[in-house]
Amino acid sequence: MDDLFTKRVRAAAAAGWWTLMIVYCFLLIQWFLYLFVMSKQPSWMLKFWGEGFTWSVYQTLWLWGILIFKIGILLMIVVVVWLTVWGRRLLRLKE
Repeated sequence: MDDLFTKRVRAAAAAGWWTLMIVYCFLLIQWFLYLFVMSKQPSWMLKFWGEGFTWSVYQTLWLWGILIFKIGILLMIVVVVWLTVWGRRLLRLKE
């Protein structure tokens, strides 16, 4: 049972690292999209959000969204590092 639990903790840590890598790629893609949209400022985006919506408001909302997303990533990193350390500690204690 102990060996199975150790394997599961290490598998969860590995899955967490893969998830973080995918999330980081998503973050890079959306950042490049942000740079592209803010440089072009297409008029249809303001029409999509409705009247009274300006580019400064749109930029503020997007940057706040990025900040909240990065805080979520930071929490994921803490959990994955903890799982990794815990998995290695369990492996050492088994030996």
